[in-house]
Amino acid sequence: MENEENITNSQDIPESLKNTIYTPAFLKKYIGRLVKVEFLIGSNYLEDRTGILLEVGASYIVLRAVQDNNLLYCDIFSIKFVTISNQSFIYGMDFNPNFKM
Repeated sequence: MENEENITNSQDIPESLKNTIYTPAFLKKYIGRLVKVEFLIGSNYLEDRTGILLEVGASYIVLRAVQDNNLLYCDIFSIKFVTISNQSFIYGMDFNPNFKM
């Protein structure tokens, strides 16, 4: 018998992760793609990060930095612009987009 605690009820998923009119649901379609994300810091400073989009939550995204392979947890509410590569990014033989630390 399957453990009921491991079953995710679709009613428990926030609307922002299901409906593509919201940023998180829109970005989830591009997991595995190379992205450049620009964040607004303060009222007038833009900072950008480039990496592989690994995960999208209701209030965050996780990127794998291409320069050092580190994970970068990012606040979704600071995002102003996202440039999405046209192709999926093949990281290497050991790349696993579902990798969890």
